[in-house]
Amino acid sequence: MSYTSILVHLDTSTHANARLELAAQLAHRFHAKLTGVFSAYVPDSHTLFIMAGTASYYAEHARQRQEQRDELKRLFHAELARLEVDGQWISAEGYPNEAMPPYSRLADLVVAGQTDLNDPESFVAEQFVENLIMAAGRPVLLMPSSGSFADCGKHVLIAWDGSREATRALHDAMPFLSNATNVTLLTINADRDEPAGHRIPGADIALTLARHGVKVEVREVNADRYAPVGEVLLSQAADRGCDLVVMGAYAHTRLRELVMGGATRTLLRSMTVPVLFSH
Repeated sequence: MSYTSILVHLDTSTHANARLELAAQLAHRFHAKLTGVFSAYVPDSHTLFIMAGTASYYAEHARQRQEQRDELKRLFHAELARLEVDGQWISAEGYPNEAMPPYSRLADLVVAGQTDLNDPESFVAEQFVENLIMAAGRPVLLMPSSGSFADCGKHVLIAWDGSREATRALHDAMPFLSNATNVTLLTINADRDEPAGHRIPGADIALTLARHGVKVEVREVNADRYAPVGEVLLSQAADRGCDLVVMGAYAHTRLRELVMGGATRTLLRSMTVPVLFSH
């Protein structure tokens, strides 16, 4: 099993080049076609024109966005030629939260970037990354806003809780798992009080992976009852030298995670290595 098509989201942020490099390297590794989709923040022209003196701002913003888009397009095609990867460039029109999901559903893997609060250009749309993960219908590999990760996937950490989302993430990540040097399957508080049969043991799903030729180390961690699961995951990933985390996204409702917090929100905010999310 492999990825035959990879899509990378590109915008005007300072991290777009690094994201393109990661996606191109993955396309080369998996012999996949790479599609670059440019979708960036666009001011609401109707609102701006109502405000006196803003028409020139809108025109200038459009000019700069076009220049940045054209430069990225040149870089995109240069990367394809350098790595001998087949691909295509798409300039997506319209509101990014609506424009990106239809393109994403055509790919085996989507590469996107973590929102960088220190870079205003990384704002594409309200909760863009969260909406992409929820709406794409495909696994989303999210790249942290700092660091270089073009060679990620040598040591993979799977966050396993037996949920539908975790199961889907595990199978969506199979091309990475099949090529990894080390795979660690982590369960947290596996002995917590739950209805019988609610949680699938890590050893059982490891056997399923073994049938695919993936050798897995199963590790169980008992954390404090009130310890945020996301922080435990990040700590374990750092301690074990993992360079990719695989996890299900929003096993709880987004409203619950917004109010109560959750592993998905923690990793979206504080990830230190790329994370492959599936919902």
